Amino acid sequence: MLQYRRLFIDYVTVERGLSRNTIDAYNYDISRYLLYLTERPSVNEPNDILAEDVVDYLLYLKDNGLSSRSIRRHLSSIRLFHRYLLSEKVASHDPTADFDSPKAWKKLPTALSPSEVDRLLGVPRPDSFRGVRDAAILELMYSAGLRVSEVIAITVDSVNLKEGYVRCRGKGDRERVVPIGSVAEMKLLRYLNERAGAKGAASQVLFLTRLGRGFTRRGLWKLVKELARKAGIEKNITPHTLRHSFATHLLDGGADLRAVQEMLGHVDISATQIYTHVGQERLRQVHARYHPRA
Repeated sequence: MLQYRRLFIDYVTVERGLSRNTIDAYNYDISRYLLYLTERPSVNEPNDILAEDVVDYLLYLKDNGLSSRSIRRHLSSIRLFHRYLLSEKVASHDPTADFDSPKAWKKLPTALSPSEVDRLLGVPRPDSFRGVRDAAILELMYSAGLRVSEVIAITVDSVNLKEGYVRCRGKGDRERVVPIGSVAEMKLLRYLNERAGAKGAASQVLFLTRLGRGFTRRGLWKLVKELARKAGIEKNITPHTLRHSFATHLLDGGADLRAVQEMLGHVDISATQIYTHVGQERLRQVHARYHPRA
């Protein structure tokens, strides 16, 4: 994918005669975008990129504290990049073609329904180390709303089952403490008991692969996709979907927005407010379906 970035930068440098600062901005934006896409096993070439991949990336930027102005700039760069790929016949479609405006990043995040979460969390079978581990991973992600980077970096010492919380480091190396539920405590306790005899048990990384190493972002992405497929969930599921579901279900249940902001580790509450729109959208759907004058 990086070869296309180089060709694109050559294009904006030579054919469009842009300033050095603008070219550097395009280079940075597209490099970051393609780096994100390399974590998605479904994307190996330009034609694999779908509109939902772009939306997920914009939500990822928002979740990591970028301002709306910065996100609009990223989207502008991405749209130009895909138009270039289409014009050069490197790609047969433009995943940003239906984006009406740079405000498209405000699209609501995908969240599972509570019943879909139950189906997903019920997939791992507790009759093997992998099953116990996968159950603990899913339960912790949903219970604490952790980012992928936080899940793979979490250590054994960061989990306090006696007090019922997990300590993690988010963006900007900011530490936060997030409570976990009794079900997550139970599954983590069982995993820790199984982990004591597993390969790589001396490692401080909490979740271990069969090789005794910590997970990569790509590895965790593949795991969640596999479990979602086994659960028969047809939505585009990523590890971030469980974080979206965590926030959505808390707010739907009446949780305070500021409390959810703190648990998610958002610096700006505007990044949390997008989840209030999810609840409003659900209300609109119910109204449209059941109101006689809708």
